[in-house]
Amino acid sequence: MRVELHCHSTHSDGSLTAQELARRARARDVELFCLTDHDCVDGYEATAAELQGCAVLRGLELSCVDHERSIHLLIYGARDRAGLDELSARLAQVRIDRRARLHAIVARLASLGHELDAEALDRQIHGRVPGRPDVARALLERGIVSSIREAFDRFLHDGGPADVPLARISLEEGLALGRACGARMALAHPHTLRSFALVDDLFRRFKDAGLEGLEVYYGRYSRAERMSWLRLANDRELVVTGGSDFHGDAIPEVTRPVIDMPEVFAAPLREWLEVA
Repeated sequence: MRVELHCHSTHSDGSLTAQELARRARARDVELFCLTDHDCVDGYEATAAELQGCAVLRGLELSCVDHERSIHLLIYGARDRAGLDELSARLAQVRIDRRARLHAIVARLASLGHELDAEALDRQIHGRVPGRPDVARALLERGIVSSIREAFDRFLHDGGPADVPLARISLEEGLALGRACGARMALAHPHTLRSFALVDDLFRRFKDAGLEGLEVYYGRYSRAERMSWLRLANDRELVVTGGSDFHGDAIPEVTRPVIDMPEVFAAPLREWLEVA
């Protein structure tokens, strides 16, 4: 089955609009799709309209924290009910916090001798979720760095000289928000936690709270990496999910959306997500 359950548009840090991204996915014969912008569900209607005849879910990639570790929670199938209103209200506060963080990062860069126009940055990010990639692009435009990656390596990585910690939603709260709106939830790109044991511990502690899926078919995984996470999914009886983590030009090494998932995993995935 051709699926895309992890991708980003201009509603967060991707370079294509939600409609443009959906068109790319349609051109690759996608059968199951979910736009997962960071801390945002705003692109769902555009993707659903563009992908008629395809199973399209409302979802997002929610930035959470557990014991000071950054956890990215993929939320699939948020439905129209009171829980979705609660989730949307919480995301609105996250957006406010992210904008304040962006201004604090600009101030730190100024103290390092690198001035950016904060008002111009605000205009550029109007209407979408702001993040460190916006600052990275501004640094690139000013010629302070030669690439987005250099901006993160020099200034913006976690704990970097210009980084400002973001008050994140706890994983426990994130799972509760997802369950309240009838969604299913999975752990994104588990390799970023850099420890198989830590990932295993997350599922030991939070599976009963709704953390039931693991992103095994991640776009950049080698077969060996995929098999490692597949063993964990089997051991913990988790649903196998998958997506490319496509961002367009923002992450050029991922050249296109949509991945192929074997039917042995696709069938239980469809059942879990309640799609035909």
